[in-house]
Amino acid sequence: MRVTMPSFLAADASPEQRIGQRSSMLEYDQSLVWVTTLLLLLGMVMVYSASVSLPDSPKYAGYKNHHFLARQAMFIAFGLIAGLLAFRVRIEQWERWTPWLFLGAIGLLILVQLPGIGKGVNGAKRWIGMGSFSMQPSEVMKLMMVFYAADFTVRKQQYMHSLSKGFFPMALAVGCCGGLLMLQPDLGAFGVIVCIAMGVLFLGGFNIIWFAGMIGVLSAVFGAIVLISPWRYERMVAYLNPWDPTNALGKAFQLTHSLIAFGRGELFGVGLGGSVEKLHYLPEAHTDFLLAVIGEELGLAGVLIVTAAFYWIVRRAFDIGRQAIATEKFFAGLVAKGIGIWLGVQVFINMGVNLGLLPTKGLTLPLMSYGGSGIAINCIGLAVLLRIDYENRVMMRGGRA
Repeated sequence: MRVTMPSFLAADASPEQRIGQRSSMLEYDQSLVWVTTLLLLLGMVMVYSASVSLPDSPKYAGYKNHHFLARQAMFIAFGLIAGLLAFRVRIEQWERWTPWLFLGAIGLLILVQLPGIGKGVNGAKRWIGMGSFSMQPSEVMKLMMVFYAADFTVRKQQYMHSLSKGFFPMALAVGCCGGLLMLQPDLGAFGVIVCIAMGVLFLGGFNIIWFAGMIGVLSAVFGAIVLISPWRYERMVAYLNPWDPTNALGKAFQLTHSLIAFGRGELFGVGLGGSVEKLHYLPEAHTDFLLAVIGEELGLAGVLIVTAAFYWIVRRAFDIGRQAIATEKFFAGLVAKGIGIWLGVQVFINMGVNLGLLPTKGLTLPLMSYGGSGIAINCIGLAVLLRIDYENRVMMRGGRA
């Protein structure tokens, strides 16, 4: 393989060229930072728009109109601080901490089930109460699964073609997470975690034939979960025929009003703040169905901008991962790609649910939907991605991060 020497290392490069090019390589990925900032700020604006009328309902009668805006701004500030701290941690340190971080995330999933600690909302017990705030351990597990899957793949690289040593240990870890998540229950988070684990294993060189077989097995497992759960089965039937009068007023109520919101928005929307569906027609408009409000108020143009922004983040994650692997930093490379898989899969599911392409699931839109745990973990994950990119740039100039 022919290796091309970077221009700043070339013998005929002037001192000014070397200094200038070295400093430019040390700069952070400005495009990634600006796109992330755009999504955070746009999300805060849309959360305010989607929630401003909620105090008119009995459930939120004691809240002020700006309640969710203020909390979302607080969540973003906390997420940015956590991200800055995470950026200062070297990737090799994350690798050393991975087993303990993963066990800690498992511990949080167990704590949710303990009386007096776990907090239930709308029939789901997914949060740990912390005074006026709450933490959702499944969000933490998504990032920890990225670390664990990357670490496992690097440690077991010689066994990637072995079912007993290369797959079953990972399947046991994912199964343990899945069992705890299904107790909440949270099938959506379980699906995202399975996609992260399988995606990282595939990128790490797992046997393609066995990989295809396991996709079939997992599809059968998820299908069985739906069939043995009456309420999940009813939701699936409603998703297939949402406009049936019984479904439209029942299990498909959110979906039909989400589709109405997109229809009202047309190309350029009805204008910021002009949504009708957010006026108590579309439940959870500031969380799971924020994209529907964006579609109604900003139209197809706004939805395409959001989609393009997430596409850029996922693309950069894979580019950064590829660069890290090219410099033989395999754990960092797999973590970067794992973050891309995590965000890409969750965005795809959320958008698919809002557009009626997938059955209704309780997954938020990363960086945008209301929620402290999601925002904080998203910021930490992207800070780790920026750290990997930073270390790549330092490595390319011949230094040490």
